[in-house]
Amino acid sequence: MKNLNRFLESTLLKPTMTGSDVDILVRDAIQEQFVGVCVPSFWVKKVKRELQQEDIQVVTVIGFPFGFEDTASKVAQTQEAIRQGADELDLVWSQTAFHSGINWPKIEISQIAKICHEEERILKVIIETAYLSHEQICEACLICQDAGADYVKTSTGYAPTGAKTEDIKLMRSTLGSGVGIKASGGIKTLDFALELIAAGADRIGTSSALGLMKEVRARES
Repeated sequence: MKNLNRFLESTLLKPTMTGSDVDILVRDAIQEQFVGVCVPSFWVKKVKRELQQEDIQVVTVIGFPFGFEDTASKVAQTQEAIRQGADELDLVWSQTAFHSGINWPKIEISQIAKICHEEERILKVIIETAYLSHEQICEACLICQDAGADYVKTSTGYAPTGAKTEDIKLMRSTLGSGVGIKASGGIKTLDFALELIAAGADRIGTSSALGLMKEVRARES
């Protein structure tokens, strides 16, 4: 538990979020030294400015929350987010294309991975595990890996369910060691976060990051 903070991406993606909420997110991230904060692209420039002296990654989302946009739109979103200062991009892949049996998700991810890597940015791809069978999770992981994703992420938080330990284990057994896993969606307790890390998660995306750190301190006292 000693370095749990360096697994945590403190996330704020509520439709009704305010600038004051962002200020609190940034303050808490600096205090706890989280590995990253995840905010909508609208707030990236402000957050980057306030965290530029910190070892904290500015993360934003692309094609959020359903991945419906055409590739050109996602490319434009990616380029602008990088210009604004995003260090890491969490891309919602084209769920509709995947479920239609179209090979487009791999092409799309490859295009966006190229942009990210040319700018030395990290790309995570959200596959929304709630809508996938175990076989489809494995297939999705391999598509992301082959297309150049740095991480595969479980969820947007907008599906019926989020991260599951069994899914993280399956993803870890499918992906090569060079591809990370970000668990997200419904991670609100310390025990669950630690369980996901033990199963193979390299990052934990949660809106309860501060609460998890409070749990750590409570147990250590």
